[in-house]
Amino acid sequence: MQSPPGTATILRVLRVSLHVGFAVLLLVAVVRLLAGVGTAPSPVALSAGLGLSALLAVVYLAGTALEKRHAGDAVRFNPAPYARWWLALVMLLWLLLLLVSSDFAWVAFPLFFLQLHLLPQRWALPAIAASTALLVGALWFHNRGAADGGLQLPMVLGPLFGAGFAVVTGLAYRALFLEAENQRIVAHDLRRTRAELAQTQHDAGMLAERERLAREIHDTLAQGFSSIVLMGRSAEKALDGGDTQTAKERLRIVQDTASANLAEARSFVRGLRSPTLEESGLVETLHRLCAKTEAEAAARGTDLECRFESAGMPVGLPSAYQTTLLRAAQASLANVWAHAHARTAVVTLSFLDAGVALDVFDDGVGFEPSTAAGSARGDGTGVGLMSIRERVASLRGSFDVESAPGEGTVVAIRLPLPTEEGTA
Repeated sequence: MQSPPGTATILRVLRVSLHVGFAVLLLVAVVRLLAGVGTAPSPVALSAGLGLSALLAVVYLAGTALEKRHAGDAVRFNPAPYARWWLALVMLLWLLLLLVSSDFAWVAFPLFFLQLHLLPQRWALPAIAASTALLVGALWFHNRGAADGGLQLPMVLGPLFGAGFAVVTGLAYRALFLEAENQRIVAHDLRRTRAELAQTQHDAGMLAERERLAREIHDTLAQGFSSIVLMGRSAEKALDGGDTQTAKERLRIVQDTASANLAEARSFVRGLRSPTLEESGLVETLHRLCAKTEAEAAARGTDLECRFESAGMPVGLPSAYQTTLLRAAQASLANVWAHAHARTAVVTLSFLDAGVALDVFDDGVGFEPSTAAGSARGDGTGVGLMSIRERVASLRGSFDVESAPGEGTVVAIRLPLPTEEGTA
């Protein structure tokens, strides 16, 4: 993540100006040294000046090039741990050049910016002050043999004003640099947070879909397969007893249940509501469910009477409400014929002024509700109550189970009807 375009452009211009200024000042000093402007240098001083200038240029270029390469590709060599050693070498070469010629004095100004950028402020300001003092001393040293020899006021004011300007500009550059770094860090954190949020939402969506499929499989396919197994055993028993008519009836139930299971599987994979609701509506579907439950109980040799009752004026219900009520009735009745050993089961659908209610009553053996909190068991069973509770909670309804050992069971569901604004 890069800095904002305006800040990045300013920083880039300042960096380029710093490097160009250093190169120009160093080149001017070398040209004046070669031209012998002022006092002609000795051959030794000339050779030393040219050699040190070339070495300073190489060292400076190498440091800036490595920094730029690392900025463009973070996996490349990072010169930051060695930046202060590099600065020390640059300053040492500059001081040696000052001994050769005073023309190299003005190279100090871009070096002031480097000191402010690479050193902590509490070290940078004393370093600039020391460099300024050395610069003034070098100018005096090279001017002592002139006609107006000695320390002149311009030799002091020039470096002082230059150092002051460098400090002000450098501090402004540092403020921009730190702001850009903070913005880069914030932008990086924001991008990482967005990625984590997207992953969390993806995981939550996958978990929600798994839970939906688990509920649908339990409330449709699992119960249908259980019915097929029971009907198949009943048909086999009838065939063993020579009762082909009963066997045919049981096999017809097996075929109908398998067809219904297939339709349900296709429906919930597409996220649609039950196909029986599409064909008959909720009231008729619950009536048929009671008749089917009674027939399956009879096939098991259980004398179970299952009735459906409707109260109140029926109203159109949203698809999610109809599906929830149907699945709750299916799961409750499956528990009745599988566990309750009841003789009577009654499913009551009540249309109220502000909601709809479903009650499933049986006169079976009952149980202790506190021991059946709706948690799944390791074999994949025991999710019926949990499935009902989750479906009802998603519609902001209430779900209650009233039971006691030997006193039967009542499963009570209340769903508030949507308001005109579409909220429950």
